[in-house]
Amino acid sequence: MLTVSVKWLKEVFPKVEIDTSQPPFVFKCQLYDLTGVPPERQKIMVKGGLLKDDADWATLGVKEARGQKMMMMGTADEIVKAPEKGPIFMEDLPEEEQVAAVGHTAGLFNLGNTCYMNSTVQCLHSVPELKSALFNYPSQKSNDLDHTSHMLTAATRELFNELDKSVKPVAPMQFWMVLRKKYPQFGQLHNGIYMQQDAEECWTQLLYTLSQSLRSPSPSQNPDTTKALFGIELVSRVHCQESGEESLETESVYSLKCHISQEVNHLHEGLKHGLKSELEKASPSLGRSAIYLKESCINALPRYLTVQFVRFFWKRESNQKAKILRKVDYPLELDVYNFCSDDLRKNLEAPRQILRDEEGKKAGLKAKVKSSSSKDNDAKMTDVEGPSNESVKPSNSTSGEGSPSDKESHLTGIYDLVAVLTHKGRSADSGHYVAWVKQESGKWIEYDDDNPIPQREEDITKLSGGGDWHMAYICMYKARAFPV
Repeated sequence: MLTVSVKWLKEVFPKVEIDTSQPPFVFKCQLYDLTGVPPERQKIMVKGGLLKDDADWATLGVKEARGQKMMMMGTADEIVKAPEKGPIFMEDLPEEEQVAAVGHTAGLFNLGNTCYMNSTVQCLHSVPELKSALFNYPSQKSNDLDHTSHMLTAATRELFNELDKSVKPVAPMQFWMVLRKKYPQFGQLHNGIYMQQDAEECWTQLLYTLSQSLRSPSPSQNPDTTKALFGIELVSRVHCQESGEESLETESVYSLKCHISQEVNHLHEGLKHGLKSELEKASPSLGRSAIYLKESCINALPRYLTVQFVRFFWKRESNQKAKILRKVDYPLELDVYNFCSDDLRKNLEAPRQILRDEEGKKAGLKAKVKSSSSKDNDAKMTDVEGPSNESVKPSNSTSGEGSPSDKESHLTGIYDLVAVLTHKGRSADSGHYVAWVKQESGKWIEYDDDNPIPQREEDITKLSGGGDWHMAYICMYKARAFPV
């Protein structure tokens, strides 16, 4: 083994060993340990030029001669400084910071067939405007509100706060107790065990309670927050073909119904069926009952549009709610323009055109004046709204503006999917409910009771039915709004 001395800058390293059975790269690694100069930066002068990594020592004329020297040039790496602060492990962070690091809120323990309740809570918990209204809800009950409604609203507020601050699963015991007290049907027992319930009934009853409690006496604020966020105003033409009688009716509902039949393969078809119905009522002109045809259209839109897939019906033979397993596809982006009244369509024209122009700008195209009633009204458009918690100032007209905020915005009739509540099983009163919720980051989380599981967006629309797997029962869409 040869030994040489190596000069680098003002330093000299005597008796550096060279193992000639190894390539020169190994020698460079030895010098890296001594000088801190990485091998790729080293320039070592030898006979014939610079020392290459794969050169043959035998041809370089390096001998075991006394005082043989080599010269090296090159700059060393900077000395790595020790971090001022040591590593911080997630479990050492405050729980609120752990929630932010994980990227989603906590799951909910199943207290015994309470998945219907857990999935409902997780979907509604994803609405920031609802959380804000609950945060401002007073601890003191108002005079015109019954005690159990106040208790359920307060319990909802506390449960939402727990979910936001915890990464560990939360036990919704207080909420469940008050829910059963307010609505005794959720406390039904069978052989001493609490029975499974219908998640849609839980969803509807909870929203009804919040609509009674989240009312503002201030004239500057929307008097009914829940209606502004979720309420859909329908105008209906009720016509009796037999007598020729006709009337117009208006009503406010919290969801659109997707009726399922052999002809329905897509959500749009089911919604079209759901806006038409037959009803029997007394005819003043005939002096007896008659069949009336009711045709409805949307006259005002909410910030969050809820769609219920009417999958359950009462089966007399088994004396229970049976389930329609038919596959019905639903989109990530829903355009309800064609289901709106003529007045509402007119008010949607300008915001929809602005969205098209914005999409054209991003695509590098020139903006064109185009009617929203054209065949292209179902085209995909760019979401130009602000943060997910931006909301809409209510309007007294039927312009479709419907949620509380300090910032005025216009709705477009276009909605993006933000939550899906699914059911697995053959009956509404059995099986299992799960919530699939889109986070502010854009990621989807499956909340299977106390177990949050990340999911891919492309898998969310596969929950459309056709078998015994989870299938959509309730879909919640968020309005794509354009700020004024």
